[in-house]
Amino acid sequence: MQRFVAPPQPGCYMRWIMATFVLVHGAWHGSWCWKRVRKNLQYAGHDIFTPTLTGVGERSHLASPDVNLSTHIADILNLIQWEELSSIILCGHSYGGFVISGVADRIPDRIRALVYLDAFVPEDGESVFDLVSPEMAAGLRRQAAASGDGWKVEPISGEVFQVNLADRAWMNAQCTAHPIASLEERIRLSGALERVQNATHILASGFREGSPFAAAQARAKKRGWKITTVTCGHDVMLDMPEELTTLLLDHAS
Repeated sequence: MQRFVAPPQPGCYMRWIMATFVLVHGAWHGSWCWKRVRKNLQYAGHDIFTPTLTGVGERSHLASPDVNLSTHIADILNLIQWEELSSIILCGHSYGGFVISGVADRIPDRIRALVYLDAFVPEDGESVFDLVSPEMAAGLRRQAAASGDGWKVEPISGEVFQVNLADRAWMNAQCTAHPIASLEERIRLSGALERVQNATHILASGFREGSPFAAAQARAKKRGWKITTVTCGHDVMLDMPEELTTLLLDHAS
């Protein structure tokens, strides 16, 4: 079968089979981080949705102590319901792995493929703070108590996430505080997510110090998912947008 081939110009892609992509950002981020990949997928003729979760980015004015993981799962479920989406390629970055897991567990029949982009792979009853180091969890809680009104945490820097030098200052300026309740809430999964047969975990090998995502990929491999590695920092959509576009388009062909 003929496969997608990228033309020589960076950022340009040939039109192929129409697909629907929903890309879910991680903590502190927003729709803005998908800008390059979104343009590539749109140019290729696909439907692409990059919602911003409640309380961050351009929706930071909606932040409150009540915003949690359930809120963010509902954000994506509502998008899918009101846009009447189906056969979705659902991608979650970092914390977004929790969000897409909750979504896929509730509507597995609408999901064509799952892509975990340097992301958590949670099991029922786990929270983000269960899957990071105790030191990191304690540090974020101290920061929220000291300077986040007890309920929000300031962004982790692009330097820590090993974002490319050209984008670090921009990323640091774009990121916003994140509601800590979403990192503390334990996800509830019924097991319906397992009905989605096509799942992939992408590990960013350039983000090493303190990264919980190598363990997430090991969990994905144990589940029989496809796994792959990219050689860049944590924000793959900023560091390697062309390569990420190609990986996503593999699910559309």
